[in-house]
Parts: sequence; structure tokens; C-alpha cells
Amino acid sequence: MPAVFVVIWSTGFIVAKYGLPYAPPLTFLAIRYFLSIVCFLVWIVLARAAWPRTRAQWGHLAVTGLLMHAGYLGGIWSAMKAGMGSGLTALIVGLQPVLTALWVSWMSSGDAGNAQARVSPRQWAGLAFGLGGLLLVVSRKFGTGQEVSALTLACTVFALFCITAGTLYQKRFVQPTDVRTANAIQLAAALVVTLPLALFETEAINWNVHFLGAMAWSVLALTLGGSSLLYLLIQRGAATAVTSLLYLVPPTTALMAWALFGESITTATILGTALTALGVSLVVRPVKPPPAL
Repeated sequence: MPAVFVVIWSTGFIVAKYGLPYAPPLTFLAIRYFLSIVCFLVWIVLARAAWPRTRAQWGHLAVTGLLMHAGYLGGIWSAMKAGMGSGLTALIVGLQPVLTALWVSWMSSGDAGNAQARVSPRQWAGLAFGLGGLLLVVSRKFGTGQEVSALTLACTVFALFCITAGTLYQKRFVQPTDVRTANAIQLAAALVVTLPLALFETEAINWNVHFLGAMAWSVLALTLGGSSLLYLLIQRGAATAVTSLLYLVPPTTALMAWALFGESITTATILGTALTALGVSLVVRPVKPPPAL
């Protein structure tokens, strides 16, 4: 499941790059959410899947939908529409494991009996490596008028915080629920927010085979497959352990973008990605308890 999730999740950045020339970002996402809801509803009816029983769970699922679909995908697609490459976008949001691990450590720091909850010197070093690697890649492109601008950087950082907050919120508040009904509720909440914003977009949709192919993959593979796998992984594992999988996404995405779109992989990109991956691994690796006396 983790390996399949990494591959599917990496294709999300490629699909955005592939489909954005033919539709505005929020309009594409609104159509994606609607079609995904229809597919889930058919699946729910056929399987007679159970819906959450309490209003509180419906509310918690709606919040995660706003964060992990509307906020995260909206930020990524807007950044890439404005010119940021898929590899760099994946690298920036790939810092999610660092933020997740530090948040969990900080929230648990008051527990004096839990040594693993504290931010260790190794984790601080990992944070420094991760940020250093990101800056190595971003600094080369900032101010060139191509990938990195104030707008694209703001959109990707917004997406980063949304997916991090959504993951932590789901792990903390969402009780075990059928993945199909949970996704339907999350997507409905995302659609309610995204659709009104999409109405302000003036670019017309080019209904060609490229657009339809990107939409089909987005609905069937990314939403029904990738989002469902992420939901299951979060429910079954610790938040930091699950998000640690995401540090494999940037190099996977960079290779796909190089093969499909000819996006350059420079020495700075390789070193920056390696530093970021090293930093993330240092942060999320479990702290070994001291040996017993």
C-alpha cells in the first residue's frame, strides 16, 4: 500500500502540469470534485457503505476536506498554473513530514515521561538540512520570472500548511469511518468552497483529449485511489510515520517531469532534494529510548 500510494501521489503533480494548459485550476478541481463525488456515491450505494452516525464526525470530515482537498490542491494547482514546475512544487510541499513531526513533538513536549515526544538535537539538525536543501533549489530560481515568484511561493506554502493541518486534524478528530463515505463528505465540503471561486475564472475549458485524460486520471486514480489510500494510511498509522512517505514524492515527481516534460534536473536540484530527504528522515526517525541502567 505505501509504495502504490507514493507512485499515485507523485502523478498528481504530473497531471496538474498536463491538464492546466486546457482549463483554469479551480474550475478543473471543481469538476474533479463533482465527478469524484458521483463515483463515490455509486460505489456507496452498490456496497451499502455506512455513513458516519454523528454530526460531529460529519463536521470533522468536512474540515479535513476543506484542508486536504480545497486548500492543498487549490494551492498546488494555482502555483503550477502561475508557472511553478511540478518537481519544485513537489519539493516544497514535501516538507510536510518535517512540519508534522515538529508539531507532534511540540504538542507532546509537556509530557515529561515521554522522551520520544521532545524535539531532539538530531531533529533540529534534520530541520536545518531540509530547509537548506529547499533554499538551495529555490534560490537558484527566485527572481528569474519563471518558476518562483511571490505568488507561486505563497500558493505552495499555503498548500503545505493545509495538507499538514489536515493530516494532523484527521488523525486527532476523525474516528474510523468507511473510506468511501468519508471521501464523499470531504469532497462535498471542498466543492462547496471551490465552486464559487471557480466562477470568477474567465479562461475557457478546452475540451480535448488531453483535458479529458487528465480529468479521468484525476478522478479515478488520484481521488478514488490516492486519497482513499492516504485516508487509510492515516487511520492505521501514526501521523509522522505516514507523512514520512511523502519525502519519496519529490524525487519520483522530478523523474516523471524530466521524462514527460523535459524539466531540467540540475546538480543543485539533486543536491537540494537529497538534503531535504536527509533532513526529513532525521526528523521522522523514531528517537531511541536511553538504555536501561
